[in-house]
Amino acid sequence: MDAAASAVFPVASRPPSALYSLRGPALTPPSRRTLSDPREGAFVTAKGPHFRLEAQLRRKGVWPIAGVDEVGRGPLAGPVAAAAVILDPERRPRGLDDSKALNQAQREEAFERIMASALAVSVAFVAPAEIDRINIRQATLAAMARAVAGLSQTPAYLLIDGNDRPPVNCPCQLIIKGDATALSIAAASIVAKVARDAMMRRLAVHYPHYGFETNVGYAVQRHLDALALHGASPAHRVSFAPVREA
Repeated sequence: MDAAASAVFPVASRPPSALYSLRGPALTPPSRRTLSDPREGAFVTAKGPHFRLEAQLRRKGVWPIAGVDEVGRGPLAGPVAAAAVILDPERRPRGLDDSKALNQAQREEAFERIMASALAVSVAFVAPAEIDRINIRQATLAAMARAVAGLSQTPAYLLIDGNDRPPVNCPCQLIIKGDATALSIAAASIVAKVARDAMMRRLAVHYPHYGFETNVGYAVQRHLDALALHGASPAHRVSFAPVREA
């Protein structure tokens, strides 16, 4: 991967592997699984995120509605990623939750369900060089805006995780902990997380010292030790203090 590259991937109506191409060999997508549960498409459990916000807006004639979320603000390396997802009201995937509440296998299964049923999905990455240039907050907002712009359907309304509005020309609702509240945001959270983790596994091949395949760029001890020993790679965010001071 060109560590300075940023990209947007509109991926609806494509196989999940389409999410993982970026100027070179495809990244390794999550393993395929047979989804044979007869409840496929059933409503999420009562304790998890729900579709009520989307349903209320749809009854008022507001549609399509996209959920938007980001992942990767805190790591010392790799891109920040954002996803925008428009779910099919008639084929809502089961098992969705805030990506942080799911383990890797659960996220990857949920990702498969989202990709198989969503009306539109888009993922955007903002690379470390741009993060360093414009700061992580602005990079995160840019990733969200680019993910929305990359959707194959133009949303009429956005449900966005957090309390910071990205630069979008669309009505939206900001929801703190939205990935644990709105099903569309939960879907975006999962897609962004799975996509970014795959990107970090690819970066680990190019920069093997830092353990990106397991720490996905976060400041765990192995990563900090490798920074002290080897210095920063082109995948690192030099504006972040632990990298700058290494």
